[in-house]
Parts: sequence; structure tokens; C-alpha cells
Amino acid sequence: MGGLPAGRVEPAEHDYAQWERRVDALMTLLSGVKGGKKLMTVDELRKNIEALPPDAYERMTYYERWVTSITQTMIQRGVITTDELGRKMEEIEKRAAK
Repeated sequence: MGGLPAGRVEPAEHDYAQWERRVDALMTLLSGVKGGKKLMTVDELRKNIEALPPDAYERMTYYERWVTSITQTMIQRGVITTDELGRKMEEIEKRAAK
């Protein structure tokens, strides 16, 4: 976590999973970088990542934090509701179970 002592960071290139690419693309679209309507800011992304409890922050990967923060921002802005999100998640779980 920011400000805490840590070991050396070893930069390494790696392939991104398809879902990680999608999260990155989602952030690009929502932040209006590609000319669309700006539905969130990088500051909101950071704020909602920093609001994660320390144990959740440590457990999550980089893009898991991003997708959690994006979700919270969209709920806070009223773009989606928790009910809508829950229904969509159920729909996807049912589809994946087939």
C-alpha cells in the first residue's frame, strides 16, 4: 500500500487476460478518453480503490481493484443500481452454468 515499506519492484512485461483488457477498455470509455461521454474520472477510480479495506486491497489484483472501483463509481453516480447489477450477475451466472 502507498507509503508502506516494500521491496524492490521488478518491472516485467506480461500478457493480459481478456477480462483485464476489457476492464482497461471500460475505464478508457468511461473516462471519455476516446471521445465519449465522461462518466467517471481517474480521481474517482483512485478514491474508490483507496476506500477498499486493507484486507480486500491486499487480496485483490490490480484489475480486480479497478473493476471494483468502477462499479462503485457507477453506483455512486446513479448510472447503475445495485439491483440492476445483481440481476445482470445472476443472468451471467445462469448462462455460464449451461
